[in-house]
Amino acid sequence: MPVPADPRRAALYAVLAQVPPGRVVSYGQLAALAGLGRAARWVGRCLAQLPQDSALPWHRVVAAGGRLSLPAGSPAGDEQRRRLAAEGVVLLGERLDIRRHGWHPAGQSG
Repeated sequence: MPVPADPRRAALYAVLAQVPPGRVVSYGQLAALAGLGRAARWVGRCLAQLPQDSALPWHRVVAAGGRLSLPAGSPAGDEQRRRLAAEGVVLLGERLDIRRHGWHPAGQSG
């Protein structure tokens, strides 16, 4: 994937690419890990603009507390649920257990 000209997007994509299968991060956590402060909404907008064929694991980003923010029944929401289930993430309605499935890279307090 080409590196975006915007250094903020490059930082975001670099961190997102590290989230392993079966693990998730919140929009706010992803922003913080990328050094973007409290930019959760900006992260959401960037992910919504990813090309459809992007190899980045956008489906591993959830709302605070493990809530799925993409609506069930929408193409993106259904794709996110399918991908997470294929990685072993257990969904309980519109949520997942963030303690069980949350990603905490080395050096980050969880």
